[in-house]
Amino acid sequence: MLHHDSGGVLLTEKMICRVLLLISLISCVSGTFEVKVTQTSYQAEENHNITLEWMFTPKPDSSSTSLNIFCDMFNDHKVSVLYHLREGVEVPESQDEQFAGRVQCDKDALREGRIRLHVSRLRTEDSGLYLCQLRTDYGGNSDRCRLNVTGKMIQ
Repeated sequence: MLHHDSGGVLLTEKMICRVLLLISLISCVSGTFEVKVTQTSYQAEENHNITLEWMFTPKPDSSSTSLNIFCDMFNDHKVSVLYHLREGVEVPESQDEQFAGRVQCDKDALREGRIRLHVSRLRTEDSGLYLCQLRTDYGGNSDRCRLNVTGKMIQ
């Protein structure tokens, strides 16, 4: 007999939704559309700030309302929403409480084909795999990087 608490059920549903979203993004990938991390691995200390960055192929005549960004963090069998932009508009209510008030997106960089997410006051539990999925009206793709946040050394 399997026992599930409500948190486990929610987590499973959330993970299934993310996997389905990723599959749908992969299925609509255009050969000319790419999303790439600028660094595959980041190292930082607790309470410091960091900027995670992904590059993508912007289309000059495309509207910003066609831009959809889903950035999630995976660690210890947990999925946390880092950042969500739907049709060019931020969706802060979908952000995980762990990141509330600590993530800012550089809107000017978006126009240049860069997703720059500034994460402040890092915590050790921010360590994990970060997957950023981008979907537009002309294609979609994703890439990931790893962040390791260490506690401060006591001397």
